[in-house]
Amino acid sequence: MLTHLILGAGPAGVIAAETIRKHAPHDRILMVGDEVEPPYSRMAIPYLLVGRIEEPGTHLRHGADHYERLRIDLKRGVRAKAVDTKARKVHFDDGTDIQYDRLLIATGSSPVQPPVPGINSPGVHTCWTLADARAIAARAQPGARVVQVGAGFIGCIIMEALALRGVRLSVVETGDRMVPRMMGPTAGGMIRQWVQSKGVDVHTGARVQAIEPMGSALRVKLSNGEMLEADLVISATGVRPNIGFLWGSGVKCLQGVLTDEHLQTSVPGVYAAGDCAEAFDRVSGRTIVSAIQPNAAEQARVAALNMVGQKAYLNGVTQINVLDTLGLISTSFGNWQGVPGGQSAELVDQESGKALSLQFDGELLVGCNSVGWTQHVGAMRGLVEGQVKLTPQWKERLMQDPTQLVPAYLACAQAQEARGLGKQQAH
Repeated sequence: MLTHLILGAGPAGVIAAETIRKHAPHDRILMVGDEVEPPYSRMAIPYLLVGRIEEPGTHLRHGADHYERLRIDLKRGVRAKAVDTKARKVHFDDGTDIQYDRLLIATGSSPVQPPVPGINSPGVHTCWTLADARAIAARAQPGARVVQVGAGFIGCIIMEALALRGVRLSVVETGDRMVPRMMGPTAGGMIRQWVQSKGVDVHTGARVQAIEPMGSALRVKLSNGEMLEADLVISATGVRPNIGFLWGSGVKCLQGVLTDEHLQTSVPGVYAAGDCAEAFDRVSGRTIVSAIQPNAAEQARVAALNMVGQKAYLNGVTQINVLDTLGLISTSFGNWQGVPGGQSAELVDQESGKALSLQFDGELLVGCNSVGWTQHVGAMRGLVEGQVKLTPQWKERLMQDPTQLVPAYLACAQAQEARGLGKQQAH
């Protein structure tokens, strides 16, 4: 009987624990979370803020006895402090140690706070935990003045929830456009125009220099000389993997915890999954941290199977972002910035608020952006993730008319599949 220790009680930790129990009915499973809450989904917090769900609706599993029934021991409110991989032991901040046979690092990520004077003032919050959501809900009443710092992917999701609460919202982004790590200049600019048309005040190319308390309110000083008064400031300037406790453990980390195709780390018996894991991306040809829930779920499943001795492989991570910003759908797939020596095609319809950008590397579509075009999302994903080889004729058609993605995918994917079947039969 093995002891499986899972650090992290988010989606990756929960899915891994359930997968281990399914395939190893007699092993011991211990899952440790650093919050006192039951395991919940951070992606549900915006729905909580707009009143679509109550707090129990954020919980990953809804049966009160779910973990007990599966004999998954759940320890809450403690954090890993260090890992001794030689002794197979984890030290926690409450002074306890836990031995393991197999260890899964699924510790997720935490918000990055910019080095701004006043960032820790009362009334300044991140939007990452249920505790954050409670504090934000108390201040973000209809008509309240709210300044949000950051307009990235997560920031735009938070922004929509705040706008739906009826606050007077200003957004400050250091980049020259909204969602700068997901969208090119044209697409990011169109999202800004759309957001402003919905009543949100957007400041791009500006940094917050200081946050100054003014009684119960706050004054936000920007690098462009403007001053914004606020009842609430939300910091949404990005996240970083929670991997600091692994220092000196022998577990190799780059941006995240480096894993192989089995999600095993550089130390045998130690695995990683979710927002803290760095895995190989076939499209870009390098290891990346791709912090989206579908990746966390698949990584957790593959890691868990290998932890119980079943050889399973990760096919690769997914670089997909689909964003709904106050009703405007935008997408980003793969290497949307393009590759050295690659070709590109762009179609922009400013009047209808639509844009489509395709990036090619030889006969492959390696990345794309879209704003306002939703009918092509499945074909974009299929072409980029499936690394479908385009015929010269179809590539030329896409260069001339990027809206031909669906017929291009159907024609070239079927041809590629037929070639694959032909090879199998020949062998």
